[in-house]
Amino acid sequence: MQTNRILTPQNGINLPRRRFVKGLAMGGALLGLGISPEQIFAQSTPASTQPMLKGKYFKLALGPQHVNFTGKERIATTVNGSVPGPILRWQEGDTITLDVTNNLAESSSIHWHGIILPTKMDGVPDISFNGIAPGQTFRYHFPVTQNGTFWYHSHSGFQEQTGHYGSIIIDPITTEPFSYDREYVVMLSDWSDEKPTDIYAKLKKMSGYYNFAERTTDDLVRDIREKGLGQTWTDRSMWNTMRMSDRDLSDVTGYTYTFLMNGQTPADGWTGLFKRGEKVRLRIINGSAMSFFDVCIPGLKITVVAADGQNIEPVSVDEFRIGVAETYDVIVSPKDDRAYSIFAQAMDRTGYARGTLTPDPALTIDVPEMDPYPLLTHQDMGMDMSNMSGMDMSSMEDDTKVINTMAHSMPNMPGMSDSKQQTAGMAMDMRGAPGHGSKSENVHAKTEFGPHVDARAEAPQYRLDDPGVGLRNNGRRVLSYADLRNLYPTPDPRDPEREIQLHLTGNMARYMWSINGIKYADAEPLHFKYGERLRITFVNDTMMNHPMHLHGMWSDLETGDGKRIPRKHTVIVQPGAKISYLVTADARGEWAYHCHLLYHMLAMFRKVVVS
Repeated sequence: MQTNRILTPQNGINLPRRRFVKGLAMGGALLGLGISPEQIFAQSTPASTQPMLKGKYFKLALGPQHVNFTGKERIATTVNGSVPGPILRWQEGDTITLDVTNNLAESSSIHWHGIILPTKMDGVPDISFNGIAPGQTFRYHFPVTQNGTFWYHSHSGFQEQTGHYGSIIIDPITTEPFSYDREYVVMLSDWSDEKPTDIYAKLKKMSGYYNFAERTTDDLVRDIREKGLGQTWTDRSMWNTMRMSDRDLSDVTGYTYTFLMNGQTPADGWTGLFKRGEKVRLRIINGSAMSFFDVCIPGLKITVVAADGQNIEPVSVDEFRIGVAETYDVIVSPKDDRAYSIFAQAMDRTGYARGTLTPDPALTIDVPEMDPYPLLTHQDMGMDMSNMSGMDMSSMEDDTKVINTMAHSMPNMPGMSDSKQQTAGMAMDMRGAPGHGSKSENVHAKTEFGPHVDARAEAPQYRLDDPGVGLRNNGRRVLSYADLRNLYPTPDPRDPEREIQLHLTGNMARYMWSINGIKYADAEPLHFKYGERLRITFVNDTMMNHPMHLHGMWSDLETGDGKRIPRKHTVIVQPGAKISYLVTADARGEWAYHCHLLYHMLAMFRKVVVS
């Protein structure tokens, strides 16, 4: 179903754009698998349309499958014939065996995201193993040493985009530190009718191919009317000199994506039942290829009790952002016999996934309106605007005057002409990372200079208390990383022996991504010494959020309290920002380390060797 929608950004512009709200009635993927509506509604609850497998031994089959999410039949990559694949329920302390048979025409794999296991069982072709050839079966066999909410997905090609993902629940040996009456898995994902190879090819040819929110002449006229010619000229000069846009939020948008919740499209949404007064645990997983979601349940407070499968001190919020590959466990307590909307709007506000919590399937609720289209600010570019407080923005200034004035207020950057110092300098305050108090010097490698890198942050800021673009000052209590505090004492309280600084780099216009200016194909591995405690500091020199995932080891996020450091497997690095975490190199072998945005992963990737 094709519709037209008007998106309203924060500054009041109406942005007409074509977008698709695609969906079939009740489970396009399941209907494509030959499951009738009668079979679906015969289940004990609407939520049980997502299959679950329990035990110590599992047989999984990877294969192509006809699906229909949008009214057009396409081929998905499925696990046991469904999208998402079955929920796998394990028990902490067990040793499990999974026989995975590949019925695809190409090699495949399964990576157990966030699971601590031997490197040969990690499921990353060319690092952990050779992959699973067509027609072959690979046996995964490993002990389960943790509990919580996790997920699995392909690490081969673009198969994750075409449906190869699913959820993992690991029940603890001991009693949970919080109580609840029922639980649901909420898997968020993004589906496109386009082949992922075609999506990637379009991005390489024109990075803004799926962005229909770029500025127009009408926007320029409106800005001049509201801000005046001088301020408008100054603002546009800053962005244009950097060759950046304040509307570059997502590479791939709702123009091609249909956003799914447990495999259900927005046309119907997913449904979970509750009884009034119950505590409902929602295990929320972002299994998307490229999409960040902002999740809220209007009318209900959300108590966050776990992040990336690790228990935290409960935090009560109205909303939270979940980046690609992150998981959050939350508890809600509906007090009334009415329906509530689980609303997950894409960060760029080009679409949403949705579900309904209801005491009765006959009770429904309207879908909330999406928030205004967010606009990036100079903070997201990495600039400290306090350095320009003495500038006169009230009158018309030519480009040279603006550049010269700003160049005096910002630090110089090696390898760039004076005419670009004002914006590319990205002046920011220099603070030490939370938790260690010392200044962390920002060092750019020689490899970061050249046409493959279009920006470098000279003094990046820690922004742990910043919920991110589109969520700032929105009138709701929004979760930030600063809110995360481990429920238990920090497992390894040692100070780090050394620091590794990694810059997330790229050239957006050319759709080139890298770490320290070097793409994976040309990069040397990172070497960790077995048993050492080290600090990883990320500096994001780009204008995009990057979810960074280290395989095989925990990322102990430095939030300011060294005694209760939260553990994560995926850490979001905001634009123009810095973030750090501690790693205990307690897993020998070779491991993957990468951005979890699928179309960045090919280049923004490193091999880690622990020896």
